[in-house]
Amino acid sequence: MEGAAWDFQHSVECKASREFAWKYWTNIANWDDPPAKFELDGPFEAGSRCTTILPDQTLHSVIRNVRAERQATIEMQLLDAIVSFHWSFEELSKDRVQITQRIVLTGRNAPAFIAEAGILEHTVPDGMKKLAAAIERSWTACLK
Repeated sequence: MEGAAWDFQHSVECKASREFAWKYWTNIANWDDPPAKFELDGPFEAGSRCTTILPDQTLHSVIRNVRAERQATIEMQLLDAIVSFHWSFEELSKDRVQITQRIVLTGRNAPAFIAEAGILEHTVPDGMKKLAAAIERSWTACLK
């Protein structure tokens, strides 16, 4: 993304249909990232607001650019900066999907957040691996 102060992308493959993976991911009751807790002010659609509650802070985001079963962006406003979480779900076969998360930091004050954002380069791969495993467990249980 042009003008980005920082940009990171990671993908995982998951044994589930794209539709199933999307439905699982867009149900925030499935978002498991302790100690964070998540709240959504309505359905998972463009314009809905998401709140992330951490022990020492509360963060607010807005869902943007939703294309059902394919992609969505979650934008978090920082102090004169925005961190955008772009998620995409690419069908590889009828029971296999590639999930990609691209995180982009932009804005006048974005350089002030680069070190903090850089931590995500180490935590996102494990978090996405955990997400894929949870989707696969749920998919397998539905097939039984």
